[in-house]
Amino acid sequence: MNTTNQDLNVTILDYHSDYVKDFARLNYEWLNQYFAIEEHDREMLDDPEGYIINKGGQIFFAKFNDEIVGTAALIVETPDSYELAKMGVSTKYRGLKIGKKLILHAIEFARKDGKRQVVLESNTKLEPAINLYYQTGFKKIPMTGCSPYARCNIRMELDL
Repeated sequence: MNTTNQDLNVTILDYHSDYVKDFARLNYEWLNQYFAIEEHDREMLDDPEGYIINKGGQIFFAKFNDEIVGTAALIVETPDSYELAKMGVSTKYRGLKIGKKLILHAIEFARKDGKRQVVLESNTKLEPAINLYYQTGFKKIPMTGCSPYARCNIRMELDL
């Protein structure tokens, strides 16, 4: 692909049911590449409206040239916080700062929604993602509670 960051016109869209299959496709893509798909993944990806949207969360989509190329979700964790989850960018569009656009949009949404914090759980094997989280202000915190994912080995937070 010959697209540079300077001419990459990406639009971030809020959730719409037309994009349910894209949400699943993009997330299954990275999960299959790096990890085993877990039951909790299937719950969310097979019913994002029931698991995320109807519970007060939001899902964002990155659109480029009429194609959905990235996604990220904000799941209500507490009345004051969201969990950033299910963030993925299509393999052929990685490295073009689409993930950064998604995360900055999600942070701004959380801030405008009156949340005081965004948290996330990830795996240090995903170095580009971990670096992006640090670049956007997230800090590593102790693992507390029990993550529903076996792959999770890092928890991070961003105070808004």
